[in-house]
Amino acid sequence: MPKAIRYTLLSLRDLAASAGPFIVLAFALLALAYWWLDPNPPKRVTLATGPAQSAYEEFGKRYAKALAAEGITVVLQPSEGSAANLQLLREGKVDVGFVQGGTSDYTEQDEEDLASLGSLFVEPLWLFYREDAARKVAAAARAGKTKASQAAGKADPAEDASLSSLTQLQGLRVNTGTPGSGVPSLMAKLLESNHIDPASLKISRLEQTPATVAFLGGELDAIVFASAPESLMVQMLLQTPGVKLMNFAQSEAYSRRFAFLTPTRLPRGVVDLAANIPPDDVRLVASTTSLITRTTTHPALQQLLAQAGNEIHGGAGWFKSAREYPNRDNSELPISKEAERAIKNGTPVLQRYLRFWVANLVERMWLVMGIIIAIMLPLSRIIPPLYAFRVRSRIFRWYGRLRDIENRVDGSGDSDRNSSKNEALLEELNDLERRAEKITVPLSYTDELYALRGNIHLVRKKLQRL
Repeated sequence: MPKAIRYTLLSLRDLAASAGPFIVLAFALLALAYWWLDPNPPKRVTLATGPAQSAYEEFGKRYAKALAAEGITVVLQPSEGSAANLQLLREGKVDVGFVQGGTSDYTEQDEEDLASLGSLFVEPLWLFYREDAARKVAAAARAGKTKASQAAGKADPAEDASLSSLTQLQGLRVNTGTPGSGVPSLMAKLLESNHIDPASLKISRLEQTPATVAFLGGELDAIVFASAPESLMVQMLLQTPGVKLMNFAQSEAYSRRFAFLTPTRLPRGVVDLAANIPPDDVRLVASTTSLITRTTTHPALQQLLAQAGNEIHGGAGWFKSAREYPNRDNSELPISKEAERAIKNGTPVLQRYLRFWVANLVERMWLVMGIIIAIMLPLSRIIPPLYAFRVRSRIFRWYGRLRDIENRVDGSGDSDRNSSKNEALLEELNDLERRAEKITVPLSYTDELYALRGNIHLVRKKLQRL
């Protein structure tokens, strides 16, 4: 092997041996920080959605598609609706779920275990009714006033086939949905505020799809559910002949009585401009739906879900302007720090240029890496002295033997005996010199090697004088 290569390899070996403990310590600290921070999220998350053909189901599919692009599998868990989703979250059976405001009363334990990833969209209370049922209500109201108006016959459908108050529902067959949807609880609060005894209504608790079938078949007079306008049921019923949407004339008053409700308006023609559906502005009351997660859900997943929410819910819609949602308003639970940052600042800079898992790893480890660097930099100063010690030790360890030989040199007494003893020391010194000639050190330390060989020569001269 050429000497230059040999010197280089030897220098690298000494450097590796000197810096080895330092490098091992650095990697151990990084491994400990990685284990403690757990920066990379799990590859699977469960999202509670809602019944079939609901807006929750549609949004769940969009979240699944968005997270699949980052290698995260979203398992969609169908449910009866908002209240059922909240119960699944409380039981820890799902990681995330859509929960409508006002469908449940939160406890102190909920505030510890659950967090909001932001308000996503408003869910109007859709109360669809049949026009023929509204005519019967109008006819009964007119009959109660005077016998003369009763004898006048039916009223003009265009004038009388409309409902604008919950008090007009008394005596009608109304479906308020399953308890898991949260709508029965919401309707109970609204009926109570209108001093309406629920027993005065013929209330049923069918699921959304069978209830809609019964409603269209004439078995129900009205159907109530809360959903975003993206719901296929909403889209279909808004365009069904003989079906009308109730106008909440007191929407402002409802919003004053209930903090979780906001007044909203379905603009004229927004469903179908050509057909002018609806023919007039319709006032509605709406609650805000949030994406709720368990606080144990990985922070990176919370951030990714909030970022997906910005894309999915950030556009303009029937009841919102562009970039109005998601937001941090109307939240009944504490907002997750990860979601708050995503809503406020959007996608982090690193994620705009790197894959999510790389950007997330750097983002969550940079502070710890800075601390580790701050600790290791002072410690790194011991590497050069340690390296120098290792190289010099290959030379210095022979000085002990050289001193021992020199100490045994004896110039007094019997000359024959001293001569024999010094010859033995001289032979031992020659052996030491042969070993010293085989010592290999980096070129920067050869001066100390030559110093050793020079000192051996001085001792030899001393022996030869005796």
